[in-house]
Amino acid sequence: MAASTETTAGNTPAENPTDRLREAFNRLNDQQKIGLAVAIAAIIAVIVGTILWSQQPDFKVLFSNLNEKDGGSIVAALEQQNIPHRMSSSGAIMVPNERVHEVRLKLASQGLPRGGNVGFELMENQKFGISQFAEQVNYQRGLEGELARTIMSIGSVQAARVHLAIPKPSVFVREEQKPTASVMLNLYPGRTLDGAQVAGITHLISSSVPQLQSSNVSILDQNGALLSSLKNRLTEAGLDATQLKYVREVENSIVGRIEQILKPVLGEDNFRVQIAADIDFSQSEQTAETFRPNSAPDASVIRSQQSNETASVNEAVGGVPGALTNQPPVPATAPLTAPAVGGTPGQPDAQGNIPGRIDAAGITAPLNAAGQPINTSKNSTINYEVDRTIRHTKQGMGAVRRLTAAVVVNHRKGVDAKSGQEVSRPLPEAEMKQINDLVREAMGFSQERGDSISVANAPFASVEKTDLSMPIWKDPDNIDYAKELIKYLLIIGVIAFLYFKVIQPSLKTMFPAPSTGDDPTTADGVAGAIGHVAVIGEDGEPEDIVQIDHYAAKVQKARDLAQADAKAVANIIKDWIGANAG
Repeated sequence: MAASTETTAGNTPAENPTDRLREAFNRLNDQQKIGLAVAIAAIIAVIVGTILWSQQPDFKVLFSNLNEKDGGSIVAALEQQNIPHRMSSSGAIMVPNERVHEVRLKLASQGLPRGGNVGFELMENQKFGISQFAEQVNYQRGLEGELARTIMSIGSVQAARVHLAIPKPSVFVREEQKPTASVMLNLYPGRTLDGAQVAGITHLISSSVPQLQSSNVSILDQNGALLSSLKNRLTEAGLDATQLKYVREVENSIVGRIEQILKPVLGEDNFRVQIAADIDFSQSEQTAETFRPNSAPDASVIRSQQSNETASVNEAVGGVPGALTNQPPVPATAPLTAPAVGGTPGQPDAQGNIPGRIDAAGITAPLNAAGQPINTSKNSTINYEVDRTIRHTKQGMGAVRRLTAAVVVNHRKGVDAKSGQEVSRPLPEAEMKQINDLVREAMGFSQERGDSISVANAPFASVEKTDLSMPIWKDPDNIDYAKELIKYLLIIGVIAFLYFKVIQPSLKTMFPAPSTGDDPTTADGVAGAIGHVAVIGEDGEPEDIVQIDHYAAKVQKARDLAQADAKAVANIIKDWIGANAG
């Protein structure tokens, strides 16, 4: 009958947790104790630092590229207002993100930053008894500073310096000199000024200084290039940026109209349109006065009319000289009974004619009652209104002189019925004519103006489309998210390394796993058994429970060890004796 024993662990009395923890900690050697303490301290430091780091405000740039004077004034103002700030490695002043705009408004109310230029605030602190020359110098310095600040408000200008040369006024015309100005611009990297901006700065300076002409203003950039000369050369050559911009706008407007009418017919990527516009920017005025004759007498209008008629009697010279000559003539008498024979001179006859005499020229002159001839004259003056036309014509700028259009249409794509492959075929003539007519109407084609149009049908070359979108790893937002994620992953990695490499091995040493025991039938099993031993029969059921004497088992194990290795036992006893002796 074979028997086997099974050891059942006995219950040990409850111990104090502090004592158990101290006993477990004492199981570690000195190196493990130091490593465990350092690891626990590092984990606590990382956790606390992460919490403080997450609660720390995010600082943003308040001002950058400041000179020393403005930087010192801004820092003093921030310290006076108890606003947290810090300086970056590039010299920029940084404040918490949520207070950037608030701080900028507060500093702007104090006139900060001044940009290193002194403005008209220099005139506020005038000393008593200052000379006229010093006052004029301060005024010129203030004017230069104000102009520099105004120029720096342009987006492309980082810094500006203005120098004015204002001569003294003179009462003599020959000695009078015009003021001049020089401007030094420091532009931001990668930015330039176009002709319109240079002209604007030039007119700004010339309009701010009395009697300063635009031609006397010189503008330079940080590279020493004379910008004002380029503007003058373009102006003298007749090139104006606004005119070129207007031409582009006209061309783009016509191109847009043509594209809108062709997209539904051909598709978006099946045609290309180009327009060349010839714009007339000349400006002229004309006044014309035209006189035309009256078309018909009835259509004439009388403006004024004057008639003059005179009659005079030529009296014959005769009579007795003396007083009787001045007497009026005695009325003639005629017999009442006797009829007049042949008619009385100056009186009309039976037919109504006034008898007269015939002069030497053969002209019969009328006679008055006394038989004296009568002279008559008639003058008539008539003024008519003249047909006059006055026309004043002013031709505006920007008239379209000529338009030229070029349109290319792609072949129509289809599938071959036999091969089943994609093929392209040219458009039929009727459809091309329809497209030509649509383009003519859309562009406002004018034969009198000399416009021209060309519509061609050709296959387009296949071009692979490239994705112009920004990659995910280059997106600034994604980069910020990745940085934050990497920081937290790094923290988690440090904590995991300390736990698995330092803390977990130390915990295994401090709290070892309970032993499963050896075979109780052997000496080692008997020596290491604790509690009771159950004798198992052949049927697998326990037959008897035997209590083992632990002291006897330990003594037996010591005897076995001494027989196996007597030297080792001797060394152990020597150590015990030496430890007790010490």
